Amino acid sequence: MKTQAMVSAAVSACVVLAACACGPEKAEEDAAAKPSQQPPASASAQEPSAAPSASAGTEKPSAAPTGNQPAPMTKERAIQRYEQYLHGLGREDIGTVCEVAGPGAKKAQDQGFGPCTSTYVIVFQMISPEQKKALQTATVDPQRVVVRTLDKIEMPLEAVRSSATFTESDLGSYTLEYLKNDYYITDGK
Repeated sequence: MKTQAMVSAAVSACVVLAACACGPEKAEEDAAAKPSQQPPASASAQEPSAAPSASAGTEKPSAAPTGNQPAPMTKERAIQRYEQYLHGLGREDIGTVCEVAGPGAKKAQDQGFGPCTSTYVIVFQMISPEQKKALQTATVDPQRVVVRTLDKIEMPLEAVRSSATFTESDLGSYTLEYLKNDYYITDGK
């Protein structure tokens, strides 16, 4: 029980910290500094690639909206962003995790926790190898997503579909809000 409480507290703290150190402003700076080599996040998975890839299916989708266009304010986009976060968590992709969880991590940092990049390194160590593998392909059941308003969408733990079992203490439920032209994790439970 004590370990679960520590893991839950650390994960919540990491979400908050990730937002502070790696918020949307940082992601926009990074995107402007180096063009993405990934297909746009809005591209259909069934569209043919312009150039064949030797590692088809292993490239990560961009966590940032395409170009200077705002991401659509839809339930589907919120789900896509949360799946990007889950996949990043499974791959230990600190850039993606901190970009999507930026505003939530800011709250944690304001409460005295460290920056996103150092906090999520600890979170990565708390996730079992089986859970990491499952997160890499996890999906979200749209029927279980709670749309409060189009700018505030809740992703309950029960919405996550994966080959591993997760509890509130090791993954939890999250709120995504539409800020700065895309969805970001702003709160974790």
